[in-house]
Amino acid sequence: MKISEQIIISLDKLTKYLLIPQKQNDKSKFLASAGFTQDNPLELLSALQELIEHTELIEDITNEYGTFYRLEGTLRGNNHHSLAVVTIWLKQAIDEKYRFITLKPKK
Repeated sequence: MKISEQIIISLDKLTKYLLIPQKQNDKSKFLASAGFTQDNPLELLSALQELIEHTELIEDITNEYGTFYRLEGTLRGNNHHSLAVVTIWLKQAIDEKYRFITLKPKK
């Protein structure tokens, strides 16, 4: 299944979480290897949007917030380096919109 309805990718999620160095579960160095940094969060946003257009969702779990999905694929960086990732999405029970939750390197 592909996401065909409205999606929500919070710019704050990118600029205040994924692209900021963290003491634990740091993703900023991983993303920087493909050229995604605090200076260009819209490029990460664009790469995530491209990923969802070409990749199938895998249903994971359902709870009171909605249904969680995994989407595994490749983020194409602006420096021509690609990253294998697993992204997590939530189809919200309240409005059935898909919200980007996080990403991690695919092992």
